[in-house]
Amino acid sequence: MFTLTINQRDSRGNGDLVPQLLKDLRHIPACLDFDRSVEDEVQGIVEFPHQAVDSALIALRSGQWYVGIGVGPVNEPLPRQIKDASGHGLVYARRAVDRLRNGKERVPVAVEGPIAALAAESEAVLRLLGHIVQHRSVAEWRVLDLLTPGVRGQQKAVAQELGISTQAVSKALARAQWVEEHAARPAAARLLQLILEVY
Repeated sequence: MFTLTINQRDSRGNGDLVPQLLKDLRHIPACLDFDRSVEDEVQGIVEFPHQAVDSALIALRSGQWYVGIGVGPVNEPLPRQIKDASGHGLVYARRAVDRLRNGKERVPVAVEGPIAALAAESEAVLRLLGHIVQHRSVAEWRVLDLLTPGVRGQQKAVAQELGISTQAVSKALARAQWVEEHAARPAAARLLQLILEVY
């Protein structure tokens, strides 16, 4: 399993952003739903690595969160609430987010697990993806939020909905590196899966 511990970077200056993050993560299927674990922190447990990647990038988008991913087992049966869960996966996720809070990484995502080299490789790919996601403009996100990855022929409909040209949509996609991001997501997920296979 993959545990995410997501800690708000500046809760004093930005107020409580947990409700919005929980709303943004609500569509991610989870073994144990994302929920507030303590004051300014969210945790959740997902079964599949692509769900961990999706969740991490959702949190990284705003630039307001430290994202720790722990790869390892969680004690079963799972409790009803994340705050009652235990196991190696949660320990690794805590270690990852604590490392971020004590560091100065520009893209605050970290991965911890039983194979340090693979954790570092998956972390590196996630940081590249996070860099892409964090540096998009509001205008680019207006376009991207209307698109579904892998579906052809969407640009004309998006252009009509936003009242812009299809050329403007195409330029926004190129600037935002949307195609490149979605091509690289499986690599990050595969590296996370390789860590889990040690169990």
